[in-house]
Amino acid sequence: MVKVNFKEILEKIKSFFKTVWNKIRSFSFKKTIDDIRHFDVQKFRVSFADGMEKLQSNGRLLPVTILSAFVLMILVCLAVFFLSVRRPEEVMVPDVVGKDLTTALLEMQVKELYPKIQLRYTNNPEDAGKVLNQNPDAGAIVKAGRRITLTISRGVVIDHVEQYVGMNVDDVRLKVQSLFTGSSKPLLILADPVYKADKADAGTILEQDPPEGTRISEPITLQLVVSRGPEYEKAKIPNLVGMNINDIYMAMSHTKIVFDFKSHNASGDEKVGTVTEQETFKEEYLDNYERMSVNLAFPSKNNSANMYGIFSDSLTEYPYAVKMTLDAVPAEGDRYTLVTFLHTGGSITIPYVLPEGTVLVLSVAGKEAKRQVVQ
Repeated sequence: MVKVNFKEILEKIKSFFKTVWNKIRSFSFKKTIDDIRHFDVQKFRVSFADGMEKLQSNGRLLPVTILSAFVLMILVCLAVFFLSVRRPEEVMVPDVVGKDLTTALLEMQVKELYPKIQLRYTNNPEDAGKVLNQNPDAGAIVKAGRRITLTISRGVVIDHVEQYVGMNVDDVRLKVQSLFTGSSKPLLILADPVYKADKADAGTILEQDPPEGTRISEPITLQLVVSRGPEYEKAKIPNLVGMNINDIYMAMSHTKIVFDFKSHNASGDEKVGTVTEQETFKEEYLDNYERMSVNLAFPSKNNSANMYGIFSDSLTEYPYAVKMTLDAVPAEGDRYTLVTFLHTGGSITIPYVLPEGTVLVLSVAGKEAKRQVVQ
């Protein structure tokens, strides 16, 4: 049996490398190469079979060898793992602002960056499909695989003038405002409408300029011609003298004349709470919503539980008549309507006789405009 002297082999290997290192230090590269070339490898050959017999004969050496091989295998696996999960490469974010989406995506792909797309409307039709903004900014150093947020233009909200003829002017105004909410430069600007008499309902758009289909490449002003209502129809002047307040409410609901109420202290045989005088005209008919003065007799002192007075307010003047309602909210009980009528705005007056503490509520086009307490 051939005995393997591992200590002797290690000494020889150590001596060999020491000789090589000394040769390198002495800069005798040629001699060192010659020594390596003529080194007798046969002296270091060990029979595999003899090595296995040696391991089998040495009971302690075999477990140590197996354990060493296992530890070496673990170390190799760990080295391969950490090499495979090494830190990603750092790259510079390219500048893609102003470029079309396809070009931007290709540049991001080259840098191994992943885009996150956001869409937004703009005021310029030529921006459609282009990158408006990016985050992080161009030039930033990030890891490969990072997500880059790109804001892409969807173009303008509308690119042509729509058909507005036949629609209500208030509906069109709300529509245009909602389209360009938050926009610093709206592409469609509504000019003050031009009103004229027409058989169409009040507020109906009769004409528009520019016409439907006009392309919008820059901000334009939309001019609308709107109907005031059938002004060819005139209203017959009612006779209000002698009417009480409830009768006045009925007349207000059924006529297209605007009444301007005022009061005076009742005297003589004048009946309290009735109309004693109204403005006179030469004609029997007035244009729709023309104003007429009406005078009522009120008591000098309110001795009863009911208070006489005139509700008054100053509203915006409307180009056509809008629906208005005056409600009463008693201190105890449910709210009820006193009168519903059409009015063109400006100065408004309505007589009343109600218990003290009642709250009067004026609504214009369904929205509360003013409250007043009876006192």
